[in-house]
Formats: sequence, structure tokens, C-alpha cells
Amino acid sequence: MKQELAHIALVVADYDEAIAFYTQKLHFTLVEDTVLSDTKRWVLVAPPGAKGCQLLLAKAATDEQKSRVGNQTGGRVFLFLFTDDFWRDYNRMTADDIRFIRGPIKEEYGTVAVFEDLYGNLWDLIEPIK
Repeated sequence: MKQELAHIALVVADYDEAIAFYTQKLHFTLVEDTVLSDTKRWVLVAPPGAKGCQLLLAKAATDEQKSRVGNQTGGRVFLFLFTDDFWRDYNRMTADDIRFIRGPIKEEYGTVAVFEDLYGNLWDLIEPIK
């Protein structure tokens, strides 16, 4: 048996501002942007070189969904972005005005720092020990 995660839905306030952040600030690839209706699009983004799971940017449609934008996990780190060169990406992200809320530290599993996306969702940037 084989299974894998294909997409993780990330609730966003606006499709275009989310696409701009992920493609221009985090340098993700826009994989797909398909209009499904007047109010709904199928938008997938992925980190450069990614072969697996992609983010599905899902625009909040109800008040309950809008209340979750930027806080899908109650303030915990939500997503984990692995890199093959921590300092390259950390320096580029800092230059692109990505806000790091916990600076780089070495852990037993690798080098890690916590940043937030445009809505305040928390991410770990990690270069795992090989």
C-alpha cells in the first residue's frame, strides 16, 4: 500500500496577495491557478524543487473561515520548510522582509528558525542534519 499527502489547505484572505507573497517573498512556484467560479479558484504553490506535497491556497468564504486566517493552529508552528542551505535561505528571506520571530538555533535535528507568513501563520525553516 502507498499513500502520500498531496495538498495542505491554507486559508487565506485573498488569492492574489497570497500568490504574491508565496511566489515573490518565499520564491515558491505557482503550480496552478484555475478559476472554478466567480468566487473560488484552485491555487497550488510549492517550494522550489519540491516533488511532493503542495499548498492549496483556499480563500476564506465564511466568517468562521475568515477567523482562522493566520491562526489555523492556535499559535503553534503550522508548516515546516526544509532547505538544503539554511543560511542562504535565511539571508534571502531576511532581505525580502520575512519576519523571523525566533532566530536561528542549532538543534539536535538541524538548524532552525521560526518565521511568519503574510497572515501570521508560523513556519519552521529547517536544514536537517544529514
